[in-house]
Amino acid sequence: MAQIFDLDMIQAVYSRYPSRVAAARKAVGKPLTLTEKILYAHLWDGDATKAFGRGKDYVDFAPDRVAMQDATAQMALLQFSTTGRKTVAVPSTVHCDHLIQARVGAKQDLQDALLKSNEVFNFLESISNKYGIGFWKPGAGIIHQVVLEQYAFPGGMMIGTDSHTVNAGGLGMIAIGVGGADACDVMSGLAWELKWPKLIGVKLTGKLSGWASSKDVILKVAGILTVKGGTGAIVEYFGPGAESLSCTGKGTIANMGAEIGATTSTFSYDDSMSRYLKGTGRADVAALADAIKEHLQGDPEVYADPSAYFDQVIEIDLSTLEPHVNGPFTPDLAWPISKFAAAVKENNWPAKLEVGLIGSCTNSSYEDLTRSASIAQQAIDKNLKAKSEFTITPGSEVVRFTSERDGLLKTFDAMGGVVLANACGPCIGQWARHTDDPNRKNSIITSFNRNFAKRNDGNANTHAFVASPEIVTALAIAGDLTFNPLTDELVNEAGVKVRLDEPKGIELPPRGFDVGDAGYKAPAADGSTVNVVVKPDSERLQLLAPSQHGMARTSRTP
Repeated sequence: MAQIFDLDMIQAVYSRYPSRVAAARKAVGKPLTLTEKILYAHLWDGDATKAFGRGKDYVDFAPDRVAMQDATAQMALLQFSTTGRKTVAVPSTVHCDHLIQARVGAKQDLQDALLKSNEVFNFLESISNKYGIGFWKPGAGIIHQVVLEQYAFPGGMMIGTDSHTVNAGGLGMIAIGVGGADACDVMSGLAWELKWPKLIGVKLTGKLSGWASSKDVILKVAGILTVKGGTGAIVEYFGPGAESLSCTGKGTIANMGAEIGATTSTFSYDDSMSRYLKGTGRADVAALADAIKEHLQGDPEVYADPSAYFDQVIEIDLSTLEPHVNGPFTPDLAWPISKFAAAVKENNWPAKLEVGLIGSCTNSSYEDLTRSASIAQQAIDKNLKAKSEFTITPGSEVVRFTSERDGLLKTFDAMGGVVLANACGPCIGQWARHTDDPNRKNSIITSFNRNFAKRNDGNANTHAFVASPEIVTALAIAGDLTFNPLTDELVNEAGVKVRLDEPKGIELPPRGFDVGDAGYKAPAADGSTVNVVVKPDSERLQLLAPSQHGMARTSRTP
């Protein structure tokens, strides 16, 4: 994989860490959590001179980078074009992932999107080219998966114009979803303001096994904190259980922190992050992180007595954690798999499962797909036919290409699955669902993040549940929400009762990641001669007139 991240920027950030963490520790007068280290290391005014009040003080920060998806990038970049700047002040990227509707399959759906939204894509590509912004073409992947693969780095701070920007917390960042105006400010060289967050600590002990996965950690946490419990807070995960999780598994947990209202979530730098950085072509970043590892983790005293440093502490033993299914209609209605069948019956939810959907920005890593494929392969080997429709959304072209090379997509195809475009699709309601009665009460299950009414298909009668990719795959095979793959049997096409074995996953591809065309276009070295493409009679886009106010706001530099 070609290097497209800004190593010089990361080196500059890391060179400041020792002095800034030391100043922060002195200002606070006690050991620091990882969250506090990252926040204090990114103060707009440099070294800390005082401690800030959690949930009280508004503080200016200097984020390291900005990421935008195609729906929200339009206004952010129209605004940026009025500032008078020749290029963005921090590394920035645009990712075309929201404007592709899932209908029949990846190839046709992508072609349809290119025709329908060609004007928007051309505008975003041209304005990115002009102002020094990296451009990820339609089909390149979902913004959060691409950021994790290409740009996220331990101890960094980024903002993104999408709520699930928090996914980058899986690589030890403070990554926060914002509006387009905030992105415009940071790209223009201005400070970014945030109320100093409260801190929630989640101590993980033990180790996952069997059917339990990282998804189940956040589904459990969502059940504890509810959709509002993380509001105004950053969630920091720590403990031996956290170290046992894969980097992409950490990303899954951080991603769904948005569903509990958290500002963001993060993890300390560890070996799994180092492996992932090296596996995605960023060994140089891993080496830099290793050199300041003590500053990319919370102080030992914090984790020895977390209640003295966090506003709230939750402890979860991964060794006893059950797979969970959350929903319907809210991501915090958490059901251990052992109690879910009874809940389905007692609440009269439609037990027949019509569609199972895996992938999305939350669960589309190579590890996720291998665990699901191991269940799909069992269906093939044990003569089971999937009773529900089944779709697969790879998170990026890198993941898709590698998964195809390694035979995973062929396995899903043999099971009857349909591979959708590397885009958000059904997760955000971009789904032309096939149904004979759109008003019928029905059930679907996804490995996505949100499941509010109408979220996926616009149908208020769709009962949407959320689970891990492997649980989704198993239930799609059964076609029945009351099926518990840990204990129940299925009858195969020959009338024989069979059981599904535990899923098996591979953290990183043994032959490494590979890709033909990742879908990235670097900006012009000199954008002064590049024209921004907007049709005069456009009904979707309109260039904004530069204003003196916009020009003046670009004068400050960090």
